[in-house]
Amino acid sequence: MGAMNGDGTEARLLLGVQATLGEGPLWSARDRRLYFVDIRAATLYALSLDSGALDSWLLPAPVGWVVERAAGGLVVGLQDGIAELQTNPWQLRRRVNPHPDQPAMRLNDAKAGPGGQIFAGSMNDRDTRRPDGCLYRLDTDGSLHTVDRGYRICNGPAISLDQRTLYHTDTALATIYAYPLAADGTLGARREWKRFNQQEGFPDGMTVDAEGALWVAHWGAGCVSRFDADGRLLRRIALPVSQPTSITFAGPGLDRLIVTSARDGLSAAQLENEPLAGGLFELDNQGVRGLPAWQYGG
Repeated sequence: MGAMNGDGTEARLLLGVQATLGEGPLWSARDRRLYFVDIRAATLYALSLDSGALDSWLLPAPVGWVVERAAGGLVVGLQDGIAELQTNPWQLRRRVNPHPDQPAMRLNDAKAGPGGQIFAGSMNDRDTRRPDGCLYRLDTDGSLHTVDRGYRICNGPAISLDQRTLYHTDTALATIYAYPLAADGTLGARREWKRFNQQEGFPDGMTVDAEGALWVAHWGAGCVSRFDADGRLLRRIALPVSQPTSITFAGPGLDRLIVTSARDGLSAAQLENEPLAGGLFELDNQGVRGLPAWQYGG
C-alpha cells in the first residue's frame, strides 16, 4: 500500500501499527533494528527491517523517545523522567526526573549528541498553551542541566553535519530554532531558523542527512520536507496521513528513509479518510543517506 505523489515518488506503508502517537524512530546498527515508540500507549517497539519481526515492550509511563547507550542497552524518556533500559533480561533503572512535582509535564523528544550527551525537551501534556517546556542536557556524568526554557511543545532535536548547530522546534509555535553548539555540549543563544506558514502545518521530528540537509516532518500537513542549511526547500514528499511525527534514516547503509505517524486527535470521520494513520512509512530517498545516531556516553 502506498501513495503516489505528484513528482512520482512513493510513500510506502512499512508497518500498519496504528500507533496513537508514534514517535522517536532510531536505527540501531548494533541491534540491526529500528526502534520507535507509541507515546500514549507507553510502548517501545523494535522492528527488524530484514525479517519484519516486531517486538514490543510496555513501559510504566508514557514514553517519548529512545536513545542507545554506549555501555549497552538503551535510555528512554518517560513522562516521569529518564531511565536506563535493558530488554533482555528486562531491567529498568530510573536516573533522573526533571519535573518531580509537576505531574502535567512529560518528556517529549530527544537525541544524543556528538559529545555523548542527550538533549531532551519537555512539554505540559495537559495544556500545550502553557510555555512550561524546557530543553535539557543530560551529561555523561549523569548530571541534568536546563539549557533553555519557555517552550510549549519541544520537538525534534537534530545536529548539523559540522556538529556546530543544534536544531530544535517549538511545534506549537510552528518554529524551528538553531543554537550554536560547542564541543562540550554548551549551547549559545537561540535564533529563529524557520517559521512554518499555515499551509505547511507544524514542524515536528527532524534528522540531518549525510549532505547536511535537514529533513522535517510536517504535523497537520501530511508531508516531509528537506531543507538546506539556510532553510531553503529542496524537496517535499506527501504522505497518505496528515500527522507524520518524525523521520530517520535506517538500514545498514543508512539509505532507508523511515517516518512515524499518529492517530492522536483525529476524529472518527478523519480516521475513515486516513486508515493508515499511525503507521510506519518508508519514503523514496532518491540516493540520499543518513548519518549514524550518536549514543549516550554515560
